[in-house]
Amino acid sequence: MIRHLRKKYVCPCCDGTIKTAPMPNQPIPKSRVSPGLLAYIIINKFADALPLYRQEQIFQRIGIEIPRTNLANWVVKAGQLVQPLINLMRDKILEYDIVGMDETVVQVLKEPGKTPQSQSYLWVQRGGPPDQPLILYDYDPSRSQTVPKRLLEGYQGYLQTDGYAGYETVGSEPDITQVGCFAHARRKFDEALKGQSKKRKSSHAWRGFKFIQQLYRIERALEKDAEPEVRYRVRQEQAKPILNEMRAWLDQALPEVAPTTLTGKALHYLHNQWPKLIRYLDDGRLRIDNNLVENAIRPFVVGRKNYLFCDTVRGANASANLYSLIETAKANNIEPYQYLRNVFAELPNAKTVEDVEALLPYTVEPTNTDDVNSAVG
Repeated sequence: MIRHLRKKYVCPCCDGTIKTAPMPNQPIPKSRVSPGLLAYIIINKFADALPLYRQEQIFQRIGIEIPRTNLANWVVKAGQLVQPLINLMRDKILEYDIVGMDETVVQVLKEPGKTPQSQSYLWVQRGGPPDQPLILYDYDPSRSQTVPKRLLEGYQGYLQTDGYAGYETVGSEPDITQVGCFAHARRKFDEALKGQSKKRKSSHAWRGFKFIQQLYRIERALEKDAEPEVRYRVRQEQAKPILNEMRAWLDQALPEVAPTTLTGKALHYLHNQWPKLIRYLDDGRLRIDNNLVENAIRPFVVGRKNYLFCDTVRGANASANLYSLIETAKANNIEPYQYLRNVFAELPNAKTVEDVEALLPYTVEPTNTDDVNSAVG
């Protein structure tokens, strides 16, 4: 139990006004939640996918009565509290010239102008330097092309995405170069193979899948921390000839397969995305696929299976902010509970931009534990 003793004084020579010592700044003023308890609740929900109603039951079993309404209000206010950190993270992402994007569905019951059964979207960006990765989540009721355009306003550099047409508008900006995702192309050929009664090694689906396997074999042979110059040279020497052969095969195979079949869809996806797919050859810092962003979506997807939906737009925005901090901390090998506890204790006292910057996840000393490394890996 933490007790705050606030002394009161009155001056008999003045007007008799009572003066009380101010309370220390709290993460949520006029509430009984401490930084540690608040971090515990948020980690349970957003890192461990434990819905608030289950947490309420857990607290009850140990004799602590915290209504779910209080838990929900605390989570929303915590999401609002960290907004200055989110704003800085957005600036940092836009400063670096490589960013990946993806989106997934989320249901918000009380979305103005939409029915409770309708779908909204959580957009994910991953960027920043390799040694200071940043992961940012944004809620929006729409999946239209205006959303990535708004989120990437002022950005210059590479944008890596899947083949969703909603990225075409922002990708056509003169200062943005689109990069494709070979994982999606491989997935489509894999689906075509599974749809065949016999996996014939002479089939187009088999050939396409094997071509992409060769490209991934080159990437795996490169060391994880290989310098960009090394990656660029190896790709030019080994991957580029395979891609040239693959392009010649694709031109021959396209007219031979009906576009409505699974194989035809895989071939046409490869053809339509080709200029973006081969872009990773141009810069050794680029990845062959967008899997890092897809991996950042998984924690939310796991959580969604448990708590199913967000009640309000405020809750959805708060969830996006808190996921951003937790997943960025994990990407930087920072234990998320200790990180959030420190943020909730120190952020209310921050007076300057420098004070807030000192609380960004990558400014914290990495936590060298097997648990954190396995979670990040």
